[in-house]
Amino acid sequence: MRYSTGFQASVVRKVLQRGDKSVYQVSKETGISSTTIHSWMLRHKAGKLDLDTAGEPTVSQRSPGEKLALLLESKTLGEEDLGEWLRRQGLHSEHLPLWEQELTGMANDKQGEIRNENSALRKENKRLEKELARKEKALAEVAVLLTLKKNHPNLFGQDEDN
Repeated sequence: MRYSTGFQASVVRKVLQRGDKSVYQVSKETGISSTTIHSWMLRHKAGKLDLDTAGEPTVSQRSPGEKLALLLESKTLGEEDLGEWLRRQGLHSEHLPLWEQELTGMANDKQGEIRNENSALRKENKRLEKELARKEKALAEVAVLLTLKKNHPNLFGQDEDN
């Protein structure tokens, strides 16, 4: 089975950073044979497996779109296939619920923003409609006054002959 470089690096990091855990214990946690982990550690010591720049984005560097796609893909897998799929992707099982919470939170935040924006737009629309009604009323009054002035010039007392 082929594991991603990022996953290999994360397993080697786990062995190196946890001094109290042996390769055997990490092997039991990850389900990878201790021989494979030893070979990855040898590759790391030879400089062929860089732990800092493993070539793949870390879990925190993935975009929300990638997280959603991976989360949806994980939902289609059975429990037996899920472990293998997680190893290939360089993920751990705890990432999936965290991503689900993160994406749900983002969606809820976006819905709140949309509600606030809609509310602000409704208020602005109501204000503009009131202003338009006021201006239409004023325009109608001016039209009536002009019509009266035209039809009855003496009504306003502006007799130019006197």
